[in-house]
Amino acid sequence: MEASIAAWVNGLLAALAVPRLGLTAVFVVSVVSATLLPLGSEFAVIGLVKLDESLFWPAVLVATVGNTIGGAISWWMGYGAERAYERLAERPPSEARALGWLQRFGAKACLLSWLPVVGDPLCAVAGWLRLPFWPCVVYMAIGKLARYVTMTAALMWWFPGRWPAIG
Repeated sequence: MEASIAAWVNGLLAALAVPRLGLTAVFVVSVVSATLLPLGSEFAVIGLVKLDESLFWPAVLVATVGNTIGGAISWWMGYGAERAYERLAERPPSEARALGWLQRFGAKACLLSWLPVVGDPLCAVAGWLRLPFWPCVVYMAIGKLARYVTMTAALMWWFPGRWPAIG
């Protein structure tokens, strides 16, 4: 029984391995990590780049596109939630301040979508507030590209050398 579980786990890990799936795995992880699910994609990017440093820019760009698509999905989730939600007569002062801040900055606030913890909900709130979709997506993409370039370059600097292949 234990051998079959170990074989199943090893098979699952091999199927999901970044070296084998490469940019596809980075894309999927980046899309999922930009929704409201708690997942980070930086290690998938750095893992692939450490295996093949020539994939730095393709991995960063694929992760940026995937993460931006995930942010756009969050925008639409917020938009749909707002449409389904009955507006409260009064909002707490802190909520009103946060919403006022987002409305004041508009789509440019989506530059901060790269931030941990608040970035993904920010995209949903932008949809909730019905901020213009395409400008929000552009600002999301700019912020996410800057994050991936910075994080991948920093991790490559902190962890120099090639990583051994898995499997």
